[in-house]
Amino acid sequence: MGSFTLCSTTLVGLIIMVVLLPAFCTSQFTDSRATYYGSPDCYGTPRGACGFGEYGRTVNDGYVSGVSYKLFMNGSGCGACYQVRCKNPQYCNSDGVNVVVTDHGEGDRTDFIMSPRAYSKLAIVPSAAKELFACGVVEVEYRRISCQYSGYNVMYKVHEHSNYPHYLALVVIYVAGQNDVTALEIWREDCKEWIPMRRAFGGVWDMANPPSGSVTLRFQATGSGGYTYWVQSTNAIPQDWKAGAVYDSTVQLN
Repeated sequence: MGSFTLCSTTLVGLIIMVVLLPAFCTSQFTDSRATYYGSPDCYGTPRGACGFGEYGRTVNDGYVSGVSYKLFMNGSGCGACYQVRCKNPQYCNSDGVNVVVTDHGEGDRTDFIMSPRAYSKLAIVPSAAKELFACGVVEVEYRRISCQYSGYNVMYKVHEHSNYPHYLALVVIYVAGQNDVTALEIWREDCKEWIPMRRAFGGVWDMANPPSGSVTLRFQATGSGGYTYWVQSTNAIPQDWKAGAVYDSTVQLN
């Protein structure tokens, strides 16, 4: 773990904020452990294994976490929301913190490696956060919760490694509910068929030599009960797509 400056739960600055309002579900809590990683501004990292970039640093106001392989699920767990609460009543509050998965990482039998901002949110009062940071690792319990993005549809972010028009990589973001994106396909008009994209890593899907023209997409979502279904975007990515741009699918999940 790197060194950092202890941050309070309130930061002053200009931030592009995403309103994330997790709704609690009826699932049982699972016992585990949590720790934190170093961050100079206490937010997330844009270099996480999910490939989210800047979105992964500021989503949910920086309350983000890397997770163990069993929760990362080879990238399908990217973007999932969890309620994590510390089990030490002397230093920890009863609600814990709601985090978004943006990275993969494991420590000393931990399922969560949180941003410092998220880790400090476990504390019962800001001064108690010092004790939690001194511990390094704390006993926690967690459960999957629904993500709700007020005012946001599912969006497609063109990954920075994309190279128009020869190579297209996409990241699906703002996926609400308890849904995991398990496949992404592009419509090929000349063949009249859906062509699967490859999971490059984490939450990044790619295709060499994508079809020319505007890009029509659909993605496969797997819900909390294991139910799998396809969702087609009603708005295509324009034919002159650009690396780093974000495009609205005009659809959202429950």
